[in-house]
Amino acid sequence: MVNLAAVEAGAEFSGFIVRFQEGTPERANPAAVARALGAASAGLQAQSAGNALPPGFRHFRRMGLGADVIHANRRLSRSEAVLAMAQLAALPGVEYVEPDLILRPGLIPNDPSYGQQWGFFDADAGIRAEQAWTVANGNGVIVAVLDTGRTLHSDLDANTVPGFDFISALSTANDGNGRDANDADPGDWTTGQCGPASNSSWHGTHVAGTVAAVTNNARGVAGTAWGARVMHVRVLGTCGGSTSDIADAITWASGGAITGVPTLAASQVARVLNLSLGGAGTCGTTTQNAINGAVARGSTVVVAAGNSNADASNFTPASCNNVITVASVTSASSRSSFSNFGAVVDISAPGSAILSTFNSGTTVPGAESYANQSGTSMAAPHVAGVVALMQSRRLAQGRALMTPANVESALRSTAYPLSGTCTGGCGAGIVHARAAVDAAGATAGGTQTYTNGTDVAIRDNTTVESSITVSGRSGNALSTSTVAVDIRHTFIGDLLVQLVAPDGSLYTLHNRTGTSTDNIIRSYTVNLSSELMNGTWRLRVNDNARGDTGFINSWSITF
Repeated sequence: MVNLAAVEAGAEFSGFIVRFQEGTPERANPAAVARALGAASAGLQAQSAGNALPPGFRHFRRMGLGADVIHANRRLSRSEAVLAMAQLAALPGVEYVEPDLILRPGLIPNDPSYGQQWGFFDADAGIRAEQAWTVANGNGVIVAVLDTGRTLHSDLDANTVPGFDFISALSTANDGNGRDANDADPGDWTTGQCGPASNSSWHGTHVAGTVAAVTNNARGVAGTAWGARVMHVRVLGTCGGSTSDIADAITWASGGAITGVPTLAASQVARVLNLSLGGAGTCGTTTQNAINGAVARGSTVVVAAGNSNADASNFTPASCNNVITVASVTSASSRSSFSNFGAVVDISAPGSAILSTFNSGTTVPGAESYANQSGTSMAAPHVAGVVALMQSRRLAQGRALMTPANVESALRSTAYPLSGTCTGGCGAGIVHARAAVDAAGATAGGTQTYTNGTDVAIRDNTTVESSITVSGRSGNALSTSTVAVDIRHTFIGDLLVQLVAPDGSLYTLHNRTGTSTDNIIRSYTVNLSSELMNGTWRLRVNDNARGDTGFINSWSITF
C-alpha cells in the first residue's frame, strides 16, 4: 500500500518509511534493503531524466517496528515524492510505503481562560480550532467588525488596525460628533429613549475578541484567527444603527469609495466582514446592493442569523443573498434556544456562553475585562475567524484569495453535523475550522490527494470498482491530474484498468499490456480538465482471462 494522503502540495519530502513483508530477505537483513534500493533509485532516476541532481535512495535505519527508514539524497517535490514512493512500492515484498513526515506540536494556548472557551475545542460542538492552528492563524488578513466600535484592551489592541466611525446621527453617535476616524466606542447605554434603560453593551469589543484576541500571551482568552487583524467599523450607537450608515460601512471596509471618507489602500481592505447585527424584515435593496458590491470586490460577508427563535428569512441582513448566515449552537451540540433558523442559514457555530474580551464600564468605558455572552452575535465571529484562517492559508501558499462564493461552498461542504437537535434547520452543520482550512489549501490552483486504501478482490473474468468521493472543491480537475495505482495481480496482461469520472466518462490507464508481468504499481498523468472535481470517482478493473487473480491494494487521485 502506498499512502499518498499525507503527500501535500507545496511541501518537500526527504524521508520515507518502507516495511517489507515477513519472510523476505529485506525483512531478515537490513543490508538486503540497501541492495534493493539500487533498483528503486535507478527506476526513479529514469523517470527524472534531465534533472540536475537525479534523486536516489539510501538506507538510514531499521525501526523497532520492523520497518525501514529510507532517505532521499535531496529534498523531493510532491510530484517527485509520488514517483519515489511508487518505485519503493514496486520492490518485491514491500508491504507499505509512506512519507516520514515531520510533525510539529499543536497549539494549546497558554491564555489562562482558554479552558473556558469551549467553542474552540469541544468535541461535539466546537469549531476544532486547535487542529486548524497547526497550519493557519489568520496572518495577513483583516477582518472588519461592523459594530459598536473599539475599547482599549491589552488582549486585543496588538491585533487591531485603524477603523472608522460611520454613525452620522448625533443622537445615536453618543460621542458628540458625526462620522470621523475615531473608531472608539463611547458606550451605547440608554435611559429609556428606545425601550427599557440599559447599560453599555461593549458588543464590538466582545465580538472582536472572538475573531482575533491576542493568543498564547499568558493573558485572558484566545481568538479564532489570532494572527489576523481587526478593523473596528462603528455603525451601532445608542438605540442601534441605520441601514444607510451600515451600507456605507460595508462598502468602505471592502474597499469601495464613500464621499467624504478616505478610501482604503489595497493593503488595508478587509477581506472578511462580520455583521453581528440585525433587525426584523427581509433584506432591503440598499443593504443587498452594498453586500453585492463588497462580494464583487472579493470580501466575504458573515452575518448573524438573529436571536428571536424564528425563521431567519424574516430578518435582515440574515436573509440577504451573498452572505454567510450563522446560527448558534450550545455546548451540547444543539441549536441555542434563542437562535433563528431556517433555509437561509448556511452554517452554525458556538454562540451560547461565549467568553471574550469586554469592558467593565456601565455607561462610559471603564477597565478592561472579560465576560460570557450568548447570541448569534457570538456565533458569527467564530465563522468570520475561520474565513480569515482559510484566506491566510491561501496567502501562505502564494495564491489568490478564495472568492466569497468558494468560501461559502467550502464552509458548507466541510461542516460536521450537530449531535443534538436543530428544529427548523441549522444549515450544513457546525463549522469545522481545520477541514475548511484544508479545503482552502486545496481549491483549484493547488492540489490535493484523495486515497482509497481498502482492498478490493479481483477474481477471474470479473469487473470490480473502488471509489473515492471528492467534495468541497470548485471548478474542474487539472490537465495534469495524477492517478496513482497499486494493483497486486499476476499476469497484468489480463487487465483493463480505467478511471471513471463522476459523469461516467472513461479514461483508460492500462489496456491488457505487460503480458506475464506481475502488479501495476505506477502513476498516470491524465487530462481531466473537462471534468468537475466534485463527485464520485471510480477505479474500474476488468479481468478478462482465467488463471490469475489479485486485488486493488490502493489508489489515489490528485488534482
